[in-house]
Amino acid sequence: MIKTLARSIREYKKTAILTPLLVTVEVILECIIPFTIANLVNQMQAGCGMDVIVKYGIQLVVMAVLSLIFGVAAGNTCATASTGFARNLRKDMFYRIQDYSFENIDKFSVSSLVTRMTTDVVNVQMSFMMIIRVAIRGPLMLIFSFVMGFAMGGRLAMIFLVTIPLLSIGLVLVIRAATPIFRRVFRKYDALNDSVQENVQAMRVVKSYVREDYEKKKFAAAAEDVCRDFTRAERIMALNSPMMQFCVYAGMAFVLSFGSYAVISSQGAEIAVGQMSAILTYSFQILMSLMTVSMVFVMITMSMESAERIVEVLSEKSNLTSPEHALTEVKDGSIDFESVSFKYSQKAERMALADVNLHIKSGEVIGVLGGTGSSKSTLVQLIPRLYDVTEGCVKVGGVDVRRYDLESLRNNVAVVLQKNVLFSGTIKDNLRWGNPDATDEEMLEACKLAQADEFIQQFPDKYDTWIEQGGSNVSGGQKQRLCIARALMKKPKVLILDDSTSAVDTRTDALIRQGFREFIPETTKIIIAQRVASVQDADRIIVMDGGRICAIGTHDELMKTSEIYREVYTTQNKAGDQDGEE
Repeated sequence: MIKTLARSIREYKKTAILTPLLVTVEVILECIIPFTIANLVNQMQAGCGMDVIVKYGIQLVVMAVLSLIFGVAAGNTCATASTGFARNLRKDMFYRIQDYSFENIDKFSVSSLVTRMTTDVVNVQMSFMMIIRVAIRGPLMLIFSFVMGFAMGGRLAMIFLVTIPLLSIGLVLVIRAATPIFRRVFRKYDALNDSVQENVQAMRVVKSYVREDYEKKKFAAAAEDVCRDFTRAERIMALNSPMMQFCVYAGMAFVLSFGSYAVISSQGAEIAVGQMSAILTYSFQILMSLMTVSMVFVMITMSMESAERIVEVLSEKSNLTSPEHALTEVKDGSIDFESVSFKYSQKAERMALADVNLHIKSGEVIGVLGGTGSSKSTLVQLIPRLYDVTEGCVKVGGVDVRRYDLESLRNNVAVVLQKNVLFSGTIKDNLRWGNPDATDEEMLEACKLAQADEFIQQFPDKYDTWIEQGGSNVSGGQKQRLCIARALMKKPKVLILDDSTSAVDTRTDALIRQGFREFIPETTKIIIAQRVASVQDADRIIVMDGGRICAIGTHDELMKTSEIYREVYTTQNKAGDQDGEE
């Protein structure tokens, strides 16, 4: 875990190493100051002159100023190293997530990934900051103060040999009790964030069904659950502070009582007043050091679970990678499914696709029809290798898709998914997702082909119109057409429309399909649809049921041979006739 996290330090190694060095000098100076003061007190008690007092005074001022300078420098380098480490950590996680396959993303929920990149990174950043500064300062101050106290007080300092082990044992017991609770809390954080994300995304549905009170109660219950566990963990961790203060203050009381007795009874022969004052100062420094070490352990305990969750993301490897000597050129848009079977996970008992054999010529228009759950979307997601087949192989351009460079393959296979997503930015920005170097003329051509130019021209800013996050300021049909235009910008050899014209009217749908035939005849077009009208004029129509291809043919052929197709067609036409009569 530490090795994995340490890779994200990178360019901040120098500041991360420099911080402990600066802290070490700061601690040494702070520990010398009480020793110097003790000597000054003894000299004054012996009746020294002003020259001696001035000399010691100058030494103390210089050491105090130097300690301040090294402390400030350590603070600056620590802040630079910790914030830089957190930035690199988020960057590494984000880059790794971008390489994930759908199967990898399915393993982590979206809300969990968000929590890991925000709350968990903040926790690890705080721990890293404490480790390179506070965790160095505390133990060093403890060791130096104990050594100096022993040198100044002799037997009086032996009390710390008793208190320090007792406190260490208590700290270990507290941490062992709190760690499982923190682990449970972070899992509940994921569930809480999942609830928030779901609620915000479905806000229109919540309001339309007047379910605000229900959602509030559900959220309050989840938040209370997190609060309850956190409170329990914090109560356990809170035991550490009073236990430590009791032991250390008891030690200081012992030093003060027996030290004062030794000073008075021996009249300064066994221990002088200056030594006594130094021992008290070192006792206070030991107290502060133990408090500091305690804080570090608390923070590390809280962040250990966060660190493990981050490492899970960084260690997760995509099961879809480009092979060595990968092919970068796709010859044409021909597609072949050869004895393909697929299931979403190794643990799944049932195949989502079973024994699929299909051969599509380059430039063909293929319609895909089937009921909900018939695995239509699953079928087409194997073509751009969003998932890998479980058995058999899928070929594009006559080559197994697993032999292609992933980027090259996906640049040649454009997919407009069921769930259309637009990003915040202008219409041009969204279109350039398909081709970053696209000219205005190319964007205009793609939008005309997708029947999007007409409504874009009605916007005041036309192609510079701002699209809100998720495309919330455009209609469903407009969003679909923009997504189709974006896919066309790639000039793909294979274009897949996964039920992506469901929100447009039948006339616009027909115009889009007509444009495809006339302007991109060499591109293979696969159209998944619920409406028979959307695939009726396709070269061939695939009818799917239960993850299998149960019929292939033209509209006329399927009307004669496929009961499923005929039933869907008849049902939809009856519905259309009834609407027309009304």
